[in-house]
Amino acid sequence: MEFDWLIALAWLSLALAFACASVIIADILIGKHRQHMWVMELVWPITALYAGPLALWFYWRYGRPMSTKWQQDRGLAGPPNKPRWATVSVGVSHCGAGCTLGDIIAATLVFLVGVEIAGRALWPELIGGYVLALILGLAFQYFAIAPMRDLGVRDGMLAAIKADVLSLTAFEIGLFGWMVFQALVLVPAGDALHPNSPVYWLGMQVGMCLGFATAYPVNSWLIRRGIKEAM
Repeated sequence: MEFDWLIALAWLSLALAFACASVIIADILIGKHRQHMWVMELVWPITALYAGPLALWFYWRYGRPMSTKWQQDRGLAGPPNKPRWATVSVGVSHCGAGCTLGDIIAATLVFLVGVEIAGRALWPELIGGYVLALILGLAFQYFAIAPMRDLGVRDGMLAAIKADVLSLTAFEIGLFGWMVFQALVLVPAGDALHPNSPVYWLGMQVGMCLGFATAYPVNSWLIRRGIKEAM
């Protein structure tokens, strides 16, 4: 089912993504460009797992300047202003990180346990992915909103729910739509892609990029309405 060129492309894409994530982690930890919000130190490399070089460029352009070291090295009292599209994209990346982790964990667990619904692992992957994305996404959002607004646990969780449920659902629509299309249309009948294939993860990278696109307008609206914090 899998062509040699597709397998090679998948390995190349995955290697490039891990390399970009490693560069970001090294710059944050070794280069001491610690982020003002610690949760962003997870968001940036996780985003690189699917966006690769584009995520690395975006971090270098708009993430690195959020560190105190970058600002002090340039004699600045704060980070430079970002264009609106960049502000929205940071918000999408923040939401997408929780979705990405949730879907990676769910897909791996479903494969290892061998769970299927109606003869397909796809359906438990989607269910598990959404549940874990919701849990992790709300946790990511809580640790961003609560410190910024100085909220307690209850109010912080309520604010995180308002800010993230719609956003992560929009992200998953793009990702899940691709996963269903890939499984039911692109892959020949009787075959299936599994997490033990690099092509499966290449497909996940494509789906997560599509999820970023479907979550962008929702995040723009949430930030404009003040429901979600601009980061």
